[in-house]
Amino acid sequence: MQYQETENFYSNLYDELFPILRSITGPGLRQSYDIFGRYMPLEITSLKSGTKVFDWHIPQEWHCEDAYLVDPNGKTVADMKRLNIEVLNYSEPVDREIELDELQAHLYSLPDLPDAIPYVTSYYKKRWGFCLSQNEREKLAPGTYKAVVKSEFVDGTLDVAQSVLKGQSKKEVMLSSYLCHPSMANNELSGPLVLLGLYHRIKNWPQRRYTYRFILNPETIGSLSVLHILGDHFKQNMVSGLVINCMGGEPEELVFKHSRNDNGILDKLLYHLNNYGYKHGNIPFSPMKGSDERQYNSPGFQLPVCCVSRAFHTGFKEYHNSFDTKEAMGIKPLIDSIDKLEKIFLAHEQCATLENTSPYGEPNLGSRGLYPTISMVSKERERQATELNDMRMLLNYGDKMHDTIDIANLQNKCVTEMSSAIDKLEQNALLEML
Repeated sequence: MQYQETENFYSNLYDELFPILRSITGPGLRQSYDIFGRYMPLEITSLKSGTKVFDWHIPQEWHCEDAYLVDPNGKTVADMKRLNIEVLNYSEPVDREIELDELQAHLYSLPDLPDAIPYVTSYYKKRWGFCLSQNEREKLAPGTYKAVVKSEFVDGTLDVAQSVLKGQSKKEVMLSSYLCHPSMANNELSGPLVLLGLYHRIKNWPQRRYTYRFILNPETIGSLSVLHILGDHFKQNMVSGLVINCMGGEPEELVFKHSRNDNGILDKLLYHLNNYGYKHGNIPFSPMKGSDERQYNSPGFQLPVCCVSRAFHTGFKEYHNSFDTKEAMGIKPLIDSIDKLEKIFLAHEQCATLENTSPYGEPNLGSRGLYPTISMVSKERERQATELNDMRMLLNYGDKMHDTIDIANLQNKCVTEMSSAIDKLEQNALLEML
């Protein structure tokens, strides 16, 4: 199957990825990277189990072959092979008979969503367990149950995957999403699928001002590992970053959680674009909840990384449970999210601090074919005059203190309207990016 930006392609790719037993380490994660690697080149970097990553350690890999719970009448009430969130993710092995009263401490359900099966993890404390709906849990009869989890913990690696599209500048835009939740649609596969679409959109641009780095990693420990590997590089080169998650569902607008310091190019652009027909929400950074942006915005890094979602920031009932399906998420919203994010990053391409290379007096635009050679009232003359005014503003405020968003704001216009003037001045070496 070749990459195609169609609903059918994304639906089929989703169907292949959904049943894989993923976690923060292990074969399911690597299998998922291999599938994405068919459609975008991925470089895998691995950290060995036990490696210290800031205040954390890379855990052992979790390998789980099978897991099931059988009631006293022989009925299977939880079965990983039926739905892989029915086993506690990272469950330790167990093979025993157990009475219901004791079993209850190893069962997880959602009283507020009695028909949903929760997704529960225990990465950093050894325990075993099963997940089932509250309604099924209440039907469990007293007696002896058979609990089996065929799992093991082995020394291995934690793997992160990345792909880079080089631009004219070494300055980078980082786009990332997490890939570690099994059988979750919006809260798992929507982000990587949108990331894949953005990779192909940006790859097909005729030119790129910035270098774009695309990252897939398990959540939290994965982004910490990314910072362990690339933190110093990001401090030197990152101009904007975006964590992408929960990109499907009913909401039509994207909501952007801004970076901690709210001073990156993307932060500034998002506010600017709201004034010119781009509809999206903006909320402030908070470490109290969220995703990998919390790690990138930690005090030691303070990177300009935002987080975007259609549903995560506002909440949705399918979060971390079996209601999070393809039908609830939808495929059309994913393509719409790709469209909206590409428009924002096309605008981002016009955003930079540019320096006038000929700052003593106005440079001779006529000698470079940038100044009209005849005075005549016409629609073309008006267009040329508008572009000429953009050039004059860019050259005068190309003083290392103003970026192109500042200059657009001075003219009460969108930065995208200045793209032609920016391109021509750069092509004639009158402006260069700092």
